[in-house]
Amino acid sequence: MLSKKMLNTLNEQIKLEMYSAHLYLAMSSHIEHQGFKGMAKWLRVQYEEETFHFLKFYDYVKSRGEKVILKAIDAPPNDFGTPLETFRKVLEHEQQITADINKLYKTAIDQNDFASQIFLQWFISEQVEEEDSTSEVLNKIQLIGDKPTDLLYLDKELGTRTFTPPSSNE
Repeated sequence: MLSKKMLNTLNEQIKLEMYSAHLYLAMSSHIEHQGFKGMAKWLRVQYEEETFHFLKFYDYVKSRGEKVILKAIDAPPNDFGTPLETFRKVLEHEQQITADINKLYKTAIDQNDFASQIFLQWFISEQVEEEDSTSEVLNKIQLIGDKPTDLLYLDKELGTRTFTPPSSNE
């Protein structure tokens, strides 16, 4: 059983994860419209990861015998600028999600909810990976600058990314 505060916070995080999925799908559409199919695929994989995260939270709340309350999400923007501007926004968003997960973990500590603390450890580690992989892409785009051939090469490289759901014991 979850405390009321913990349940409300988890339901809010579910909303944030759903928004993240929509945001990345909108970014994917935006960047593909500019002709960057590889970057679009990279962002589409982000969408799939966020959907996985949403369902992981959803299943956790249900496993604790509680009801998931789905909340309305805002529509994401539709214009994200250049690839550089887009990936800056991706990093900013991942940093915000990290802050949100950290607040959620603090709530679990404050509520003496040891099971939720253990559950949230996976997300804390996941956010380190998310920020690192996004920073890597952003750094490459910054290094490329205005060299279109190099940007197209990076686009091709990013198109090789695939989504592999973590195993059930992760």
